[in-house]
Amino acid sequence: MSFQEKNITVTLISFSLILIFYTTRVFQMAADGGLNSTDLFRLWGIVIVLSIIVTIIGMILTHIVSAIVIAIQTGDENPDIEDIKDERDELIDLKGTKITYTVTSLGSFFAMFTFVLGQSPLVMFALLVFFGLMAQVIGDVTRLVIYRRGF
Repeated sequence: MSFQEKNITVTLISFSLILIFYTTRVFQMAADGGLNSTDLFRLWGIVIVLSIIVTIIGMILTHIVSAIVIAIQTGDENPDIEDIKDERDELIDLKGTKITYTVTSLGSFFAMFTFVLGQSPLVMFALLVFFGLMAQVIGDVTRLVIYRRGF
């Protein structure tokens, strides 16, 4: 697995877990009597902090473990990690980013449409965060599929 694929896999797993956590908490809030701004904004803050911390720690641990595995396999104390990003990697990243932006835009439209239909602004806000997380997951899946397909 290449350096870029490892990074994408880490972000995919971390954002998938964060999306599951967020969705579960929002449904629990809705079942407990509706959304209130204090809990929803606190949840939003937790999601932001989790995305930063989990992604950074996940990438650090992934690269440390993969360096250890490579060192064990090759017997070399200083394994050469190929973290070079070429034009192919840039194109794959751009395609994934395009998909991410498209999903985010469609999700923003849908969230604002719910507000136009008379839903609470908190519902719109919760949907904006949901579609932002969903867009990241879909973009990472797209990147991995393109890497695995060979471009």
